[in-house]
Amino acid sequence: MPLLEEVGEEIPLTRLDNADPQLLSELLETVAEVAREGAFTLGKHVQAFERDFAAYCEAPFAVGVSSGTEALALALRALEIGPGDEVMVPANSFIATAEAVSAIGARPLLVDVDPASGLLTAEIVAAALRPAVRCVIPVHLYGATVDLRPILEVTAQSGVPVVEDACQAHGARYRGQRVGSLGALGCFSFYPAKNLGAWGDGGAVITSDAALAQRVELLRSHGERPRYRHRRIGTTARLDALQAAVLRRKLTRLDGWNAERRRLGAALRELLAPLAGHSRSGLPTEAAIELPSSPCAEADHVYHLFVVRSSSREALREYLARKGVASAVHYPTPIHLTEAYAHLGQLTGSLPVSEELASRICSLPLFPGMSEGELERVAAAVLDFAEARPHNSR
Repeated sequence: MPLLEEVGEEIPLTRLDNADPQLLSELLETVAEVAREGAFTLGKHVQAFERDFAAYCEAPFAVGVSSGTEALALALRALEIGPGDEVMVPANSFIATAEAVSAIGARPLLVDVDPASGLLTAEIVAAALRPAVRCVIPVHLYGATVDLRPILEVTAQSGVPVVEDACQAHGARYRGQRVGSLGALGCFSFYPAKNLGAWGDGGAVITSDAALAQRVELLRSHGERPRYRHRRIGTTARLDALQAAVLRRKLTRLDGWNAERRRLGAALRELLAPLAGHSRSGLPTEAAIELPSSPCAEADHVYHLFVVRSSSREALREYLARKGVASAVHYPTPIHLTEAYAHLGQLTGSLPVSEELASRICSLPLFPGMSEGELERVAAAVLDFAEARPHNSR
């Protein structure tokens, strides 16, 4: 008998701030305060958030910028990377990681990832390093942390800086340190659906290097210091004061939200554990579900997304939709196979792990405030799907 007899209200992939009346009321008052002051560009709200976010990340400096993509681009520019340089980027990431490289005139060197974790490893980095590579960008994807220390050891030997893409891993730790604080610079996105999300686009760069922080700060606002003295060719990439004020208020809740994400992630893993390669009857099944894995014991996971793998991914998604459970694919096409990067000439088969992941990954609902009943409904739908699929004869 199926576990699900009837479909209730759809369980969304995530929920935004408007689903929490108390939080929404607080944030609306925060926005009203900024509006009453009429201070919308830089100023005290941005400075206060930068100070608080730097302290939260356990880094001396934070610079608020307009998006995670700009954070990456400005971090690279601060390192004096540009035309003629290569930057190593995992193909299993959102395209923004590579776009930032292209935006400054450098060339993304797209490499494959570890088949278990889906992340960069020291072995992959060491094999791909060459003289033209001026930087490596490991991505803490879905909230899972890269095993960074071995990568830093490899890159240090070649004098190549590391820029951490922590756009999906706000508040995660690796070997006791906040992600973003271990490389030369760390980059964050505050897109609304992130663990720490703004009410629009926003981003930040953190670093322990005062000179790098000053360069990012200069570049984000027309290379200007003081007013109308343009020291470098910069851009308009400032964090809005409204977004900074919203983010500062939400930052006080981030550790609590992440703790809830970890708890929910562990509970969902436990509910789905019987299907890690087998049906409930114990027989192997083509619908086997592979659960998220960590690259090492010291790694953290703050479950920005709960991503499973299934060789029957499209059938799984169709079944979930019928049962009122939302799902998504992050991301359906690895960067090297997108039209945008066809000019790199990396054809199908060139990065097989990233390509296989793109065909199998499926994001399931997980968010702070998710009820036990909703979590059980998600798990039951996945369990029912696997049980209904034909067993392999092997």
